[in-house]
Amino acid sequence: MPALTPSSKTPVHVVRIWDLPTRLFHWSLAAVVIGLLITGLNGGAAMVWHFRLGYAMLSLLMFRLVWGVLGGRWSRFSSFLYAPRAVWRYLRGQGSAALHAGHNPLGALSVFALLLFLMAQVASGLVSDDEIASAGPLTAWVSAEWVSLATHYHRQIGKTILIALVLLHVAAILYHLVRKHDNLIRPMIHGDKVLQEALPPSRDDLRTRLWAALLGLICATAVWLLIRFAPG
Repeated sequence: MPALTPSSKTPVHVVRIWDLPTRLFHWSLAAVVIGLLITGLNGGAAMVWHFRLGYAMLSLLMFRLVWGVLGGRWSRFSSFLYAPRAVWRYLRGQGSAALHAGHNPLGALSVFALLLFLMAQVASGLVSDDEIASAGPLTAWVSAEWVSLATHYHRQIGKTILIALVLLHVAAILYHLVRKHDNLIRPMIHGDKVLQEALPPSRDDLRTRLWAALLGLICATAVWLLIRFAPG
């Protein structure tokens, strides 16, 4: 049932946008990124946890790739794959309410960029070697030349790009909060958004959550097996 705002009497609709697995992924990813940055900068004994967090990151990314196909309506990649025309209309303040329900066109670009460079960072970390005390578990699978290139990318290029993307992501959230009075953080906590149009919600029942838990376990197990039986 739609509700009426006290001031305008405009009907609004409370719609479940972010299912619980997506929300848990989002905040887990944020925590892991922060942990990786801290342990990477400290080095030394902290590198043990840097590797562990890297494996957690790989598990999370694997989960998100699958959940982007099988997850709740607004968590699926198909819901925020926008054509250039849609991006242009959004920038001009036009377009349907669906553009503002889940990831808007600019937010979608940010999400895809973050996922892409996070995957590149994890992949390069698996085959990096600082030639002192830390080496990725898959370095034996690639040539010395590729290890050198991956190490340079991981420590210099990839890290810088990711820090820039994270800062841009935070800046966009603050812009929406301060200038547009649109709190993007709250829906990522409780899952719901208040919309002026009745849109289909994401499925977020017990069955969906159990399926997500099983999928997360499968992804974590796959990463453990990869690391456990790596040549190095």
